[in-house]
Amino acid sequence: MGSRKCGSCLSSLLIPLALWSIIVNILLYFPNGQASYASSNKLTNYVWYFEGICFSGIMMLAVAAVLLVLENDNNYKCCQSENCSKKYMTLLSMIFSALGIAFSGYCLVISALGLLQGPYCRTLDGWEYAFEGTAGRFLTDSREWVQCLEPAHVVEWNIILFSILIALSGLQVIVCLIRVVIQLSKTLCGTYSVIIQPGII
Repeated sequence: MGSRKCGSCLSSLLIPLALWSIIVNILLYFPNGQASYASSNKLTNYVWYFEGICFSGIMMLAVAAVLLVLENDNNYKCCQSENCSKKYMTLLSMIFSALGIAFSGYCLVISALGLLQGPYCRTLDGWEYAFEGTAGRFLTDSREWVQCLEPAHVVEWNIILFSILIALSGLQVIVCLIRVVIQLSKTLCGTYSVIIQPGII
C-alpha cells in the first residue's frame, strides 16, 4: 500500500512539471515579450522542436494520466488471478515510466543544445547565431552578450528559459527513474509472488 501511495504521488508530481514545461516553452516564442520575431521566423531553431510543449508537456501529461490509472485500486483486472493482474499492471507501469524517461530525456537534450548554441539574434553582421562557435563559453562571459542587438535581452531570455526547461525535464527523468526502480523492486523482491487463494486454508 505504501509503494502504491508513493507511486501515485510521483505520478501526480509529473503533472505540474509538464504544465510548467508547456508554459516555459511558449514563452520562448516571445523573446522580450514580442510576438513579431516568431511570426518572422527569427527564433532559435531548437525552439521549433516543441520539446517543452509536446514531449515534456503533452506527452508527459498523458504518461502521468496512464500511471495514475494504473495505480488506482479499482483498475480493470486483465486476468482472473489477482497475482497475474498485478504483474500486468506493474509491467505496464514500467513501460510507461520508461516512455516518460524517453520523452523528458529528449526535452533535456534539446534544451541543453539550445542553451549551448545561443540565441538567433541581429548582430552588426545581420541575423545569425552569434555564439554558435563558442561551445557555450558565452554563458559565463556576459560581456559577449552585447553582440546581440535585437531582440533586447534575448541572451538572458534564452538562458533563463532553457535552464528552467532543463531543470523541469531533469526532474521528470528522476521521477520516472524512481518509479522504474519501485516497480523493479516489486518484481524482483516478489511482492506479488505469494497469493492465498480463498478456500485453500
